[in-house]
Amino acid sequence: MRAPASKLLADEGKGLKTAIFAGGCFWGVEGVFSHMKGVKSAVSGYHGGAKATADYKKVSRGLTRHAEAVRITYDPAQIRYDQLLRVFFSVIADPTQLNRQGPDVGRHYRSALVPLNAQQRKVAAAYLKQLGSAGIWKKPIVTRIEARQAFYPAEGYHQDFMAKNPRHPYIRHWDRPKVNALKVLYPGLYKPGFTTG
Repeated sequence: MRAPASKLLADEGKGLKTAIFAGGCFWGVEGVFSHMKGVKSAVSGYHGGAKATADYKKVSRGLTRHAEAVRITYDPAQIRYDQLLRVFFSVIADPTQLNRQGPDVGRHYRSALVPLNAQQRKVAAAYLKQLGSAGIWKKPIVTRIEARQAFYPAEGYHQDFMAKNPRHPYIRHWDRPKVNALKVLYPGLYKPGFTTG
């Protein structure tokens, strides 16, 4: 689904910025952002919840308040936050699925935006409103903005998972198509190399 360009362009100034996105299994979220120009780092992890339960086995059983999420660091001189949002809704997450994405079901797979500064929050709120009135999706948009909480990096084997496991069945069936869609829909934002870390 090609989401529309944001009417409100992000103006975050100079210097690297950080943002957090939750959109289902973090392997695919990390994989797409790691193939985008201007993204300097993408780290899979758990947003919200307690440190003691920021553990894959506990989170994946739905026993915590965490969301599988990805913390990205990017250069706004190369990629704006509003462009990240557009890609997120175009190829990463279906904003109409509540507490699930594709085959993954549970509140820990919810779709959420976690702005880390006032400009991101302003742009995210405006874009969600824009998407809601655009009528692109037949169902209501349920993606929400969540307040910043602690972010806990996931276990090491989850980091750069797509790059390390290109033949994994889940990657081939669910996540590689998202990267391919990025390349087709937004060739100017796509880079063939995978940004690790």
